Amino acid sequence: MSYLEYHAKTVPTGLSKILHLNWPLILLLSAVASAGFVMLYSVAGGSLTPWAEPQMKRFGLGMALMLFVAMVPIWFWRNMAGLAYGASVLLLLFVEFFGVTGMGAQRWIDLGFMRLQPSELTKITLVMILAAYYDWLDIRKTSHPLWVAVPLILILAPTFLVLRQPDLGTALLLIIGGGAIMFLAGVSWWYFAAVAGLGVGLVSAVFTSRGTDWQLLKDYQYRRIDTFLDPSTDPLGAGYHITQSKIALGSGGWTGRGFMQGTQSRLNFLPEKHTDFIFTTLAEEFGFLGAFSLLSLYALIIVFCFASAFSNKDRFGSLLTLGVGVTFFLFFAVNMSMVMGLAPVVGVPLPLVSYGGSAMLVLLVAFGLTQSAHVHRPRGR
Repeated sequence: MSYLEYHAKTVPTGLSKILHLNWPLILLLSAVASAGFVMLYSVAGGSLTPWAEPQMKRFGLGMALMLFVAMVPIWFWRNMAGLAYGASVLLLLFVEFFGVTGMGAQRWIDLGFMRLQPSELTKITLVMILAAYYDWLDIRKTSHPLWVAVPLILILAPTFLVLRQPDLGTALLLIIGGGAIMFLAGVSWWYFAAVAGLGVGLVSAVFTSRGTDWQLLKDYQYRRIDTFLDPSTDPLGAGYHITQSKIALGSGGWTGRGFMQGTQSRLNFLPEKHTDFIFTTLAEEFGFLGAFSLLSLYALIIVFCFASAFSNKDRFGSLLTLGVGVTFFLFFAVNMSMVMGLAPVVGVPLPLVSYGGSAMLVLLVAFGLTQSAHVHRPRGR
């Protein structure tokens, strides 16, 4: 029996697909997005404009797209993986020559009604192509050097284009997310140990070379490292953002200052309060309990993604769901680490909470793919 014939006999059809959606996951996504609406209303001083109302509309559109994607059989998305990946790389090339520049970076395509950021799309198409690749590849060849080189090229090609924008945060997410899928697909851990060893060696060489004739970085780049390690060395310059963020986090205490009572955000001490640093605003207003509640919702989303993946006997659907779950985890883990001073400020938004069109729509489409894998997974006969 062929792949398509097997799926035709073992998956729901018609309106019954709606009953087989992963509804707890949909409710969790809605809860996180609702928290985002509340925070965008707060940072705007108690107004739905200019951030909360557009975000609600985008979420409604994103949910519709998610349900549409979920209704389409998973084998279709497997066959479209190569085309989707190729299109995202072409869009990155378009950005290279014709992209819109903002805040010193050339990352967007102006569509008139919104700005599309192709690097956000690439995070998901990379997951699709890697899942399709390992679904096609004989599992016995997974760790062969020749077959390891192919996914490395697939990862590094868009990473290079994203770095040129420049967008270090997204580039790191592409590398880590792609590497995670390779690991989950069964690539030998010796490859990852070798990469980790090279990374440690490179970091050691960077610090050792400082002040020598063979110094690997520029002086200003070393100053950035110093500021990350100790923001107090430049509290009004490069360390300003993280210093204000830590003040806001600490002032929230256990229960927070109260809704719309955060001084750091209300008095505009906190930079990018509606995008990259919105978690800090939430922690200041709702304290540790509010921050922990949001983190718990994120953790439950990951749990439901992984549970769906591990119960899926289709290799493509399982790897795709795991890849989306890992990518989602990297989003909020990097953002939260960034605003707490545990990682450099690299401009990664808080998923479904930070204001932004491309990130939200692409993420909901990605969850639509996981829903498609969940609905159309083989169930036996």
